[in-house]
Amino acid sequence: MTQNSSTRFEKTTELTTDSLTLIEGLPGLGLVASIAVDQITKQLELDQHGTIVSDDFPPVAAFDEGRVRDAVRVYAGEDPAVMTLQSDVPIPPTAVESLSDCVLNDVADEFEQAVFLAGAPAESEEEVGEVVGVATTDQLEADLTDAGITLAEGAGVIGGVTGALLADCYHDDVPAAALIVRSNPYMPDPRAARAVIEDALEPLVEFDIDTQELLEQAEEIQQQKQQIAEQLQQYQQQQQEQPRTGMYQ
Repeated sequence: MTQNSSTRFEKTTELTTDSLTLIEGLPGLGLVASIAVDQITKQLELDQHGTIVSDDFPPVAAFDEGRVRDAVRVYAGEDPAVMTLQSDVPIPPTAVESLSDCVLNDVADEFEQAVFLAGAPAESEEEVGEVVGVATTDQLEADLTDAGITLAEGAGVIGGVTGALLADCYHDDVPAAALIVRSNPYMPDPRAARAVIEDALEPLVEFDIDTQELLEQAEEIQQQKQQIAEQLQQYQQQQQEQPRTGMYQ
């Protein structure tokens, strides 16, 4: 159990393997992680494995197809061995530490490695979908290279909940990588989500995802995610004192 008792993982199923890869899909720039992991969870028909509940999360009731559900959920499957972390709401800055502690203390025993997704603002249409990676271990750095993913050059910072999770994995010796994808900074970006799935996640995690509907239903997806995007922008505006150069979320 995490030291912050207000944030806890409530497991609803049991797994027979601990060799899963966690793919994080929390709302960030362009909602790339959220859109991509929604598609992965649906395509792989992952089952809900549990929920993360916290007094630090926004006091909202999430729902889908007429049924109320917890806003932050964990899904898992064993063929392929994939676990996903998803949220229907942006994680506020006040909840980042407790959520990261919960994932590292309560969930990490059930996965072998983690892949985080961070958005970076594209400066042109041509840049949308470009992906670079960073890793916490030599093995994952080699895995990124073998998957054809360019390693990020120079120095930079990954902020928000994704950065907190990656840093905690690094300090707790949990193998992790972050995929930084260039995306539209002003609206949900299904095209960038499709690119990070096809060009990075598929070869890195070794599964096959049909991403065509991300293009065919791009307008519908953007409308569905717009409210989350607006909430996320409000949180980001509250953190304007943070340095912008090299900051990805």
